[in-house]
Amino acid sequence: MSATEEGTTSRDASIGPVDTKLEVQIIPVSDVDRSKEFYERLGWRLDGDDAPLDGLRIVQFTPPGSGTSVTFGLGLTTATPGSAESGLIVSDVEAAYDEFVGRGIDVSDIWHGPPFPVEARQPGPDPERTSYGSFFYFNDPDSNTWLVQEVTTRLPGRMNPTETGYVPGRLRRRSRAAPQRRAVGMSTTTATRKGAR
Repeated sequence: MSATEEGTTSRDASIGPVDTKLEVQIIPVSDVDRSKEFYERLGWRLDGDDAPLDGLRIVQFTPPGSGTSVTFGLGLTTATPGSAESGLIVSDVEAAYDEFVGRGIDVSDIWHGPPFPVEARQPGPDPERTSYGSFFYFNDPDSNTWLVQEVTTRLPGRMNPTETGYVPGRLRRRSRAAPQRRAVGMSTTTATRKGAR
């Protein structure tokens, strides 16, 4: 069988779907150093700051407990700075709010109800602290928006509970050395290919 034939052979459906996990989200920024300072102030882990080519700089951060990293820099995207809208989940919306405020981040008030339209929002966290029910948001220096949502119990089918769940932050232990540059390397390869087109 040729490589072409092997690549087009249908996969046995009985094996099940291949895990496809979101690894990196690229956000557009106008000032890389200013953005780096902001995301450091958030308390997110700096995974790398690399400039493998002229006109290319890749800065990557990972939020605490997240399997997905955030990448920005120079030469990565043609999107307009400030156009990104992203979501974060936390196990305690009030604790997260207090932490961001304590770090000097300008955040919205907490609200409950649907996030959109704005007119439907009700002040304060959900009275029953219903999972998926409470929110706040903040913007980075370019006005890229981060919506923060409290999730304590996943809806059925949304997550494999044997693989992922919440644990108190003080008990969380992660081996960080090996995965830190995995996504940076992938971003470098992707950006290099993009520049070669």
